Amino acid sequence: MIRRTFLATALAFAATGARADAAQIEAVIGAQLEAFKADDFAEAFSYASPMIQTMFGTWQRFGSMVRNGYPMVWRPAEVRFLELEDRGGSLYQRVRIRDAQGGSHLLEYQMIRNQAGWRINGVQILRDTSIGA
Repeated sequence: MIRRTFLATALAFAATGARADAAQIEAVIGAQLEAFKADDFAEAFSYASPMIQTMFGTWQRFGSMVRNGYPMVWRPAEVRFLELEDRGGSLYQRVRIRDAQGGSHLLEYQMIRNQAGWRINGVQILRDTSIGA
């Protein structure tokens, strides 16, 4: 009986932690998207992981990459958070973004947690198989 109670309590705490992580991850991605909309690339850069910050060096280079390579992220018309997946200890958040022209894009954000909280460690544009031809 005690073992079952402990297991139920542990599962409840794990579920609460996962929901808290999901909410925090969505908040970080959402804050970065809002910074992009405001053309505040310095703020948007602050949500990137140390690896991404090192890779680009400056928020100006980061901003240029986003404007040229990820225009749907720079100017999203609609954002919908989908599933959060744990793959071998790394968390991946899928996000559907509708751009200003009405196009739908499926992105996957790799998230890491450091002393500053959750940070974006990369974004990949996925093939969206849910959209008909």
